Amino acid sequence: MPPRRIEDAEGRGALAAVQQGATDRPTLATAVRWTLQRLAEDVPGNSVEVRVPPFAAVQAVPGPRHTRGTPPNVVETDAATWLALATGELRWDEAVAQSRVSASGSRADLTDFLPVRLAG
Repeated sequence: MPPRRIEDAEGRGALAAVQQGATDRPTLATAVRWTLQRLAEDVPGNSVEVRVPPFAAVQAVPGPRHTRGTPPNVVETDAATWLALATGELRWDEAVAQSRVSASGSRADLTDFLPVRLAG
């Protein structure tokens, strides 16, 4: 069963709440899942797996499709860092330099895809 699609209004509301200081798990989870959903919609593909544990992971970025085992291109970060990247509050190179994101593989640089296009 595919994951439930988060409507833009719900996602924007959750993201705004987090940006205003909300820390409850359901709101944070919705904000993370929605921004990852937007990334996957805007940059469709299966060559990079973007993980924000414990909330969600998506596959995005055009290129060779990965089907089994550990993907060759993986980006992993925490929720606060992901939301800062997704909204443009943090640049990719800064996050990598500060070890706030783990990126492995030749396609795991998300510079060209951030910030995420949040307007629907």
